[in-house]
Amino acid sequence: MIRDTRRGRSDVEMALLPRVRCAAPAVALLVASIVTAPSLAAQSTPASGQRVAVVTGSTSGLGQELAMRLADMGMFVVVHGRSEERGREVVAEIEAAGGKARFYRADFGSFAETRAFGEAVLRDYDRLDVLVNNAGFGRAPNERMVSQDGLEFRFQVNHLSHFMLTRMWMPLLRGSVPSRIVNVSSGAQTPIDFDDVMLERGTFDGGRAYAQSKLAQIFFTLDLAEELEGTGVTVNALHPATFMDTRMVERAGIEPRSTVDEGADAVMQLITEDVGTGGYFNGLRAARANAQAYDEDARRRLRELSENLTGVS
Repeated sequence: MIRDTRRGRSDVEMALLPRVRCAAPAVALLVASIVTAPSLAAQSTPASGQRVAVVTGSTSGLGQELAMRLADMGMFVVVHGRSEERGREVVAEIEAAGGKARFYRADFGSFAETRAFGEAVLRDYDRLDVLVNNAGFGRAPNERMVSQDGLEFRFQVNHLSHFMLTRMWMPLLRGSVPSRIVNVSSGAQTPIDFDDVMLERGTFDGGRAYAQSKLAQIFFTLDLAEELEGTGVTVNALHPATFMDTRMVERAGIEPRSTVDEGADAVMQLITEDVGTGGYFNGLRAARANAQAYDEDARRRLRELSENLTGVS
């Protein structure tokens, strides 16, 4: 894939270039064995006033493309993933193009690792301008998987770990207004059965597990939008593009129908344009999510469940 990350910047993109407060200290401690980054000598820190963006799952595919584009806009990018090797490669690519980035390793199938990642960002940065909750696990393999915490794997990776991190980083987001949260959801959405959220009954279906976890992200988006109304923090969710040419789609044995570039264009619209807050988008257009997302009682039940399972509120 050839990236067109040197395209002309819009007026909104120019407005998002570095402009405010001082950055974190130049050298920070590593999170012991759980969250890792390149060696201290290679670690980068934001320049004074440089805006900071976190893109979860940014060592490949859509997340990597977004990390490159945000760095090209002048933001310091926190790159996240499970592979330190790929993380180093993404950071090196960003820095070779004149940007600044740092990699943190964390497996979202573990609340301990997710929490350590959250604490590392709170320790290392005094602002957070853009948060893209992108990391995810798809429908394949079609088997029930359990996280390190004993929960249905896709529900934890796609929803609960992002719920935890977003809640942990809310003080940074509120202190960096105007700031933006983008939840990368999917057009695949299945209503949540609150009597069997962990899908322990009947025949397991990976597509259903994936689809309910993605709907949960939209629940969370609508809750946050109401909570943050008028604060300067905006939050939206989207289905970026259908079956992009990513490893997730390849693993599922599906023929790609769109490109990572198309998906990145849709995400960047929510970061750079005035699209309001509390919306769900299908690509570049506002759309309507599954009807359960607009059920306030269902959203309350998911919110309480998420708080109980993650220990954050």
